[in-house]
Amino acid sequence: MSVDTFSSHRQEAGVSIDVKRAAVVVVDMLNDFCKPGGAMVLPGYEVLVGPQLAVIDAARASGVPVIWVHDVHRKNVRQDREWLKRTPHCVEGTWGVEIIDDLGARADEIHVVKRRYSAFFQTDLDLTLKDLKVDQIIVFGVVTNICVRSTVHDAFFNGYEVVVPSDCCAATGPREQESSLYDIATHFGVVSDSFSVVRALREGVFVENASVAA
Repeated sequence: MSVDTFSSHRQEAGVSIDVKRAAVVVVDMLNDFCKPGGAMVLPGYEVLVGPQLAVIDAARASGVPVIWVHDVHRKNVRQDREWLKRTPHCVEGTWGVEIIDDLGARADEIHVVKRRYSAFFQTDLDLTLKDLKVDQIIVFGVVTNICVRSTVHDAFFNGYEVVVPSDCCAATGPREQESSLYDIATHFGVVSDSFSVVRALREGVFVENASVAA
């Protein structure tokens, strides 16, 4: 896919992560999306766990808050907008809405419930981040081209600096992964990888914006 003339006018600047201003936002790493028996499983989630844990562990060691986002839907509403487009999933009170055990989410960490693709849309995530005095967020999870991307868009619209480690995200397919990361790097934030983000959290290393294939 060739680079269009419009998108070629991008700023290549990366970001310096300040652990006093940063948070990690983990999007929808839930049983219903990852585990056998889930309502809408994305195959191959296992490859994300190692890179995600590396970032989570570095964040915790640096005092950076880790925020867990749960997609949750009530089964007794007249019309759920997501269920008009997608198979019913993540029903409130079920195993499906829980974070996968692999990631070791803690009860004393912040958990945010969302009912639409974006973790910001009509949730208290923005208010929570402001209370934490956070204006930089490291966002990852599943899936890149739906909930992660929607969250990144809203983070940008709300004035946050956004970093997305690409190896901590998976899309519904290679085309969608490539296109979404390209658009994020070009229009909405910084795309990097877990190794660079961990170094930034531990050592203050500058995070470059990746040159994502178009």
